Amino acid sequence: MITDGRRRKGEQRRRQLLDATMRVIERAGVAAVSQRVVAHEAGVPPSAVTYYFPAVDDLLVAALADCNDIYLSGLDACARDADPIAALARLIADGTGARRAYVAAEYELFLIAARRPEMQPEAARWADAVDAFLRPYADDPIVRAGVAAAVDGLLLRCFVSAEPPSADEVHAVLARLVGH
Repeated sequence: MITDGRRRKGEQRRRQLLDATMRVIERAGVAAVSQRVVAHEAGVPPSAVTYYFPAVDDLLVAALADCNDIYLSGLDACARDADPIAALARLIADGTGARRAYVAAEYELFLIAARRPEMQPEAARWADAVDAFLRPYADDPIVRAGVAAAVDGLLLRCFVSAEPPSADEVHAVLARLVGH
């Protein structure tokens, strides 16, 4: 039986490895991720990485799930906001600031999910969460799909544009699309 202390230490080590993985991806891209590189980044022996993540793909799936958890928590907070659509616009526009390198790592993880079946459930989890968030604002699934595509496109536009749209500009687009 694992004691709470051992479990907590294991969770802390797992968190340390995921954070190191994201730093490697931020700095050098997904192709640079290996168990040895992540171990070096985290300051732990390579065996510590293989204990928690037997293969690099396990590490990448966990990193994508972790990114998703952060965004899904953000979506949940948006849904509880007095103006959920404005809150979503702020969440979208957030990728232009201090988190820019982290957002780059997230995008890279999502893009490789298209080629790696073990990562596709995480991409679907995001799409399902956006659809659920938008349901109160768009009954028609076709309209919802269009707004969801706009959300993804706006996230990308905010990230890659030299002069990204502000949260107010993103809000104007989303509000128009949902008739809000």
